[in-house]
Amino acid sequence: MNFTYHIDGDDFIMAGEASSKIKKVLKQLGIPMAIIRRVSIATYEAEMNIVIHAHEGEITLDIEPARILIEISDQGPGIADIDKAMQEGFSTASEAVRSQGFGAGMGLPNIRRSCDEFSISSEVGVGTTLQLTFNLTDKGVV
Repeated sequence: MNFTYHIDGDDFIMAGEASSKIKKVLKQLGIPMAIIRRVSIATYEAEMNIVIHAHEGEITLDIEPARILIEISDQGPGIADIDKAMQEGFSTASEAVRSQGFGAGMGLPNIRRSCDEFSISSEVGVGTTLQLTFNLTDKGVV
């Protein structure tokens, strides 16, 4: 089962819509709430990163019997120093974004903490891609 959600950069009105839709799909499929919560945290943080930093992006949800795979890709400025971006509290968000309560520098660390497998690649001037895996069989779900 595969779903794709388009995210527009700088669209704070629709921010969180894709992660809410993903949560709804997972609930309808009977995925345990503990896993839904982890997926929701990761997808919301990723969606907000697109809204805050990129021109546009996509979240692709692929539900398999043993796992949930999520790919987040954006067309944005890219990340020059991934190690630094993975540090809690590091942020490149503008003051305008911070004044709205976003951009605290916890997005990528929260995403990494929420999933079972995490990979990130980025190219400056091109964009960033995250690949997240949430195991279902290890949690007693088949």
